[in-house]
Amino acid sequence: MALHEKRQDLDGEKRKVLLQRLLSELSGLDPNLYYQSTSQIAVLMRAYIDGDAKLVQEERQLMQGLAPRDIEVLLSLH
Repeated sequence: MALHEKRQDLDGEKRKVLLQRLLSELSGLDPNLYYQSTSQIAVLMRAYIDGDAKLVQEERQLMQGLAPRDIEVLLSLH
């Protein structure tokens, strides 16, 4: 496995962990989140990431460029 592939795998794992953390934070803010569709949650998460989420620079870079559809797919893989 090339170094570049290992880096992508590591970033992917970090992204999944970060998405789970953000989902937990968002669930705390909106108890009805559990009843929303995955696509709606992905839209809400993208807005949260762009707005109130407390992210360090590295975390922001990991989330940069992820569209709601990308987030939806990553959430469904968990």
